[in-house]
Amino acid sequence: MELDHSKGTAFANFRALTSETNTAECEQLIRNMATLFSNVVDRCDDEQIAQYDEVLCQLAEMVEKEARAEVAQILAPLSRAPGTVVIKLAHDEVEVATPLLEFSSVLSDDDLIEIIESQTEGHRFAIAGREAVADRVSGSIFNHSEKTTIVKLMENENAEIGPIAGPALIQRAAKDDSIGEKLAYRKDVDWRSIYETLDNASKRVFSTLARTHMQVDRANVDEAKKVVVNKIKERVGFNATEWTIAWGQVRALQDRRKLDMVALERFGRFSYGHHSAAAIALLLRIQPEVMVKWFASQDVGAFTVAARALNMTPASFAKAIEVVPWREKLSPEDLELASKRYESLSFHDAREIFEMWRAHSFRRPQQNRQVA
Repeated sequence: MELDHSKGTAFANFRALTSETNTAECEQLIRNMATLFSNVVDRCDDEQIAQYDEVLCQLAEMVEKEARAEVAQILAPLSRAPGTVVIKLAHDEVEVATPLLEFSSVLSDDDLIEIIESQTEGHRFAIAGREAVADRVSGSIFNHSEKTTIVKLMENENAEIGPIAGPALIQRAAKDDSIGEKLAYRKDVDWRSIYETLDNASKRVFSTLARTHMQVDRANVDEAKKVVVNKIKERVGFNATEWTIAWGQVRALQDRRKLDMVALERFGRFSYGHHSAAAIALLLRIQPEVMVKWFASQDVGAFTVAARALNMTPASFAKAIEVVPWREKLSPEDLELASKRYESLSFHDAREIFEMWRAHSFRRPQQNRQVA
């Protein structure tokens, strides 16, 4: 059987699925659908992916746990997957959710934090072992998890412990010596910067932990700061891997109809540069390669017009242009000049310029077309 990618419901070429439908048939169907999607995803447009999403979500309601787990296993390694069904399965029983929680790049940090706060310890344990765990996600795990999960996260060298996660970890370490003992093994953490974020009570706890477990000296702190600075530098410029992940996550957010200006401002607030860029591109229907070209060529003017065409607030724009992944870091003077130009450009003029640019792009030969 084959999914109809043309007009009508996504179930057009399938026998109507009712309460009397054979469960075994539904299980075979959902496996086939997931496998088919994994093979053709690179050739699917948004409408076709939405059809797969609809079908898989409804079938997931009709099949047993084993079949749902197989589908999660198929979807987990994909950088682009139907957003609604991925979220649905990630919130499923832990036996179903684990492959997605461990490997799916479609799940955003916000998605992971929601799961940490609402699901089981098994879900949290799976998230703690992800290839990369952001500071915000680490902080949520420290606040909501049991010791086994916390230890797993601390042993994960790719789990960030920064100004959000650090204070939560210190509070947990103060109550459990076995957690405190793990602090000494994290040489990549800039404990000095974390110390500066603590209140007085937490600073006293930190000092006690430093004496008993952490052995923090000048050499360790300086080395940790070098590691952190290098990580920050890596995030300034465009990174192809991070862009691919961000694009998939923002597309998944769009699949769930949750991509809006509030989401864009949230990306900026948490300094998610690649996500901010992907959100602007998708909200304005700009092809990803066009946005990448802007960052590669430091085309601040084009980005400024695009952002103004979305009617971002001046404060949101100032944050966005600072965090989006330019090839080279913009100077304070560049940022200030861009903000002044943004405030002098009217929304009406920006929309007019943007639409003229879009129309011009459409008239180019197909092989050179830049805008969807």
